[in-house]
Amino acid sequence: MENLTIRNLSFAYPGQAPLFDHCNLDLDGDWKLGLLGRNGRGKTTLMKILRNLVNYQGSIITNLKPQYFPLTIKKPTFLAGDAVIEAVPNSFLEPWQLERELNLMATNPEILWQPYSTLSGGERTKLQLAALFASDYDYLLLDEPTNHLDQVGRKQVTNYLRQKTTGFIITSHDREFLDQIIDHTLVIERSQLVLERGNYSTYFKQKKRRDQEAITTNQQLRADIKKLKQSQQQRQQWANRAESEKKNNSHADKGFLGAKAAKMMKKSVTINNRIEQAINDKQGLLNNIDSTTPLSLNLQRDHHQTLLAVKDVTLSFSDHQLFDPLNFTVKQNEQVALSGRNGTGKSSLIQAICHQFSGNINGTIELANNITVSTVRQDYSDNSGSLTEFAKANHLELETFLNILRKLGVPRSILHNRIETMSMGQQKKVELARSLATPAHLYIWDEPLNYLDTYNQEQLIDLIQTYQPPLLFVEHDHHFIEQVSSKVICLNKDE
Repeated sequence: MENLTIRNLSFAYPGQAPLFDHCNLDLDGDWKLGLLGRNGRGKTTLMKILRNLVNYQGSIITNLKPQYFPLTIKKPTFLAGDAVIEAVPNSFLEPWQLERELNLMATNPEILWQPYSTLSGGERTKLQLAALFASDYDYLLLDEPTNHLDQVGRKQVTNYLRQKTTGFIITSHDREFLDQIIDHTLVIERSQLVLERGNYSTYFKQKKRRDQEAITTNQQLRADIKKLKQSQQQRQQWANRAESEKKNNSHADKGFLGAKAAKMMKKSVTINNRIEQAINDKQGLLNNIDSTTPLSLNLQRDHHQTLLAVKDVTLSFSDHQLFDPLNFTVKQNEQVALSGRNGTGKSSLIQAICHQFSGNINGTIELANNITVSTVRQDYSDNSGSLTEFAKANHLELETFLNILRKLGVPRSILHNRIETMSMGQQKKVELARSLATPAHLYIWDEPLNYLDTYNQEQLIDLIQTYQPPLLFVEHDHHFIEQVSSKVICLNKDE
């Protein structure tokens, strides 16, 4: 199998700190490699570098032919099979090849004959993966394929990827998914690439142990630095006392006292310099440990106990009903998860509650009077402009909004950029920060974890457990649902 060799790789966006600094790496082309790192550390950029889409310093030596997921679908009104085949560069795919791959994913090949634009997010993901693995590319770069996949879809894709022999690099914030498919991890840590054998859990255990050792070391170093600074201050006081004694003692031998003071001062400066160097040395040994700051929520409470009531609700497009009649409520301190396979209408129900559904609604949806609903949308591509302009347009307190973004890990250097130029992870944080900064009585979030790293996911879990906000949400991450939901509503459809 071909290898991929990286030598002295360096890269930085203009005016920003380096993402990669003289990195060296050797990868086997048949590895199933999980690419890990906090948002903004350069995961997507590394994939661009491997595809030669950006200029970089150093060299990448390989004969592998990489291809990237997700594909760019230029003709979404075409039949899905044709739209995807057209999107795979230099391919000679036939529909039967796509059918074969879809069957391996336990997915109905009939989706090939529907307009691509009508497919659910999960169906699009599986179809694109089918096209890439059916093509003759020998190395795939899979960027967040778990986005928009429900739990059944994740199992299907997991089983599919496990049986493939083609090597790939994959990013995902679903730890269970990564655990089941990868055999190596590549971690971006402080502008370096760190390669480890094993899956996500193996890496996380090792990192947790290293971080704990680093915390212990830091505590000892800080204690040493404190003692050195106290010693430095004490010696400075002695020198000052000697100088004061020379000035105040009019009857003493001025020459003797002056020589004594000068000698003490010289000795003090020498020792001071040594202490200063020791402090600098120990500060240089302090470990830079990834950590997060707790998030805040602009939650408004009022007298309503029931904030949302859904009574005998069904949604349909033309004659196609999405799910069976639905009944549930969201009350104060309740976190309600909407569950169901892709295409069962979870996002459509959220749209209906927010008065944005274009189909037919039967039954009643009741929101409490005079309450504000704050949303996190699945599609936020209309967010644009500077953060100052965005905050003003959304009636947000600018300082609060920016503070939340900083807590989510958005670098200060990025805060001056226009939203549309930010990475997908940063754009998602803008959408999430807007929701958190909005004064609201009820929160409705559609797949809030997409593009968020595990640190941010834990921040959200801690936030919800702390504030207990009335929340209706759609999410496919099993760990998140277990941690925050007080009840789960399943959307079903009798065939």
